[in-house]
Amino acid sequence: MLHSKFKDTTIILASGSPRRQQFFKDFGIDFEIRLKEIEEIYPEELQFLDITDYLAKLKAAAFEDELQENDLLITSDTLVWHNNLALGKPKDYDDAFQMLKSLANATHEVIGSVCFKTKQKTEVINEVTKVTFGSLLDEDIHYYLKNFKPFDKAGSYGIQDWIGLIGISKIEGSYTNVVGLPTEKVYQYLLHF
Repeated sequence: MLHSKFKDTTIILASGSPRRQQFFKDFGIDFEIRLKEIEEIYPEELQFLDITDYLAKLKAAAFEDELQENDLLITSDTLVWHNNLALGKPKDYDDAFQMLKSLANATHEVIGSVCFKTKQKTEVINEVTKVTFGSLLDEDIHYYLKNFKPFDKAGSYGIQDWIGLIGISKIEGSYTNVVGLPTEKVYQYLLHF
């Protein structure tokens, strides 16, 4: 479906996330991966969706002078929002442990923003998914951190990992958004591009 639509477009996915890369493979479209190191720092006054929108645009801005006429650049950012705090990737093991402990027996929101950039325009879409963890024993958290090392994941967990199987009791909204990309919204955007 999308393959023929984008035959004259170079789709550039600027993400090192294996999960996002797999989603794009699953879409069945040709794309290339281009990566740049970006310091993911945002103004302190930003809250909620504004943070991920800002970071997705920041990642796209790094490619500003390189885009050709028929390039479509796609960047993305995901964070966990809990108790009015943004939880990004953990700094270390202890930070990851504290994050997971705080998520136990509570509902948090996973916010995903995706930026689409061409030479002419920049647009951002986003998605919010509510995720509820049941109780997590300390030994469950230690087992997960030692065996799955989720230190590259917002909120210190992957819903598709062991901790998701044993700990998540409820989800409201897009599952793939929690994995790292709101695929349904991205597909719809590309369909109407």
